[in-house]
Amino acid sequence: MGALKYWIWLTTLTKVAGTQAYPLLRHFGSPEAAYAADEAAYALVPNLSSSVREALKDKSLARAEQILARCEALTIRVLTLQDTEYPERLRQIEEPPCVLYVKGQLPQMDEELTIAVVGARDATPYGEVAARRLSKELAQQGAVIVSGIARGIDSAAITGALTGGGRVVSVLGNGIDVIYPKSNAELYEDVASRGTLLTEHPPGTTPEGSYFPVRNRIISGLSLGVLVVEGGERSGSLITARLALEQNREVFALPGNYDGPLSLAPNLLIQRGEAKLVLRAWDILEEYQYSYPHKIHARPSHVPHSGGKASSATASSAKQTVSTAQAEGVVLDLRSTPEALTDDERAILLALMGKLCTADELIEVTQLPAKRVLSSLTMLQVRALVTEEAGKRFHTSVIIKE
Repeated sequence: MGALKYWIWLTTLTKVAGTQAYPLLRHFGSPEAAYAADEAAYALVPNLSSSVREALKDKSLARAEQILARCEALTIRVLTLQDTEYPERLRQIEEPPCVLYVKGQLPQMDEELTIAVVGARDATPYGEVAARRLSKELAQQGAVIVSGIARGIDSAAITGALTGGGRVVSVLGNGIDVIYPKSNAELYEDVASRGTLLTEHPPGTTPEGSYFPVRNRIISGLSLGVLVVEGGERSGSLITARLALEQNREVFALPGNYDGPLSLAPNLLIQRGEAKLVLRAWDILEEYQYSYPHKIHARPSHVPHSGGKASSATASSAKQTVSTAQAEGVVLDLRSTPEALTDDERAILLALMGKLCTADELIEVTQLPAKRVLSSLTMLQVRALVTEEAGKRFHTSVIIKE
């Protein structure tokens, strides 16, 4: 505890927290040495601004002691770069956080198949459904899901992984005792009890816009790969993908509509050859099947498409799949975001409500040209809104609400 207060002093000084603390630590060798240094010694630190030098003159440890007391009261653990429990993957990035505040059971990250899932806050229904499903499948097959805990894709990914009985690590851009957004209070509790809340900010730190891009280096640094679900041209998703590439991580992306504003980030990554196109969880897991074979619980089962009529057993299985989707409560409200679907996609989803249909049957019901039905079915499958079963029969993967 005596040494911890110097770590906290170094990382909580005005304008020193986050990425600026690490160069000071590297220069002086320890937070105690940085604390003991004088103004002349600070003047020798390369690229140290005058405002940071001024902040370093404050030798009071009162705030650090208050933070430690608060952590003890909230059962928050404090990890430093020198601790053996500090993830080595994170330690190896360019500017690792000097201090981590942890609530919950932190997995042995260096031994886990960790996959980050990132995307837009104002996500589309397609994005949320896909993030939830892919994260659930990844978790069920042995991956640890790393994400934030914002609304939209973050929340969908964490919820999906928890629903699948998996382990999650949520990296925050604020103090662990500060719930942001407020609407995610229950999700905070779920993650704290069944997973891990992690941040480089001490308790009481309120979120600021500048904290989140810096936080993203931790999300990618903890992970073997990063899945980008949705994001705009200048989104945090692209920042995280760039950081992942710089950290020599794999990047994956879920394709979206060619003209969708939130499809721009994943589509650009795929177009540039910087990300692997993902349609299912195995597209990610297969990249690690030889390096982490003991962590992957299951391989995908390939169902042959016979082209003929489905057997009664197959039809029964497909109907059960529809019931499962309904039981999971994944709802697509067509009224809330009508622009998220084309007219053809909407017509096909409505025709499939509670049914199993072949493409020919959908052509007859919707009275749409065959080419448009087949094209829309392909896009709906890519977006995880429609599933194909044996016998080339299709059903919705979500509950449709008009």
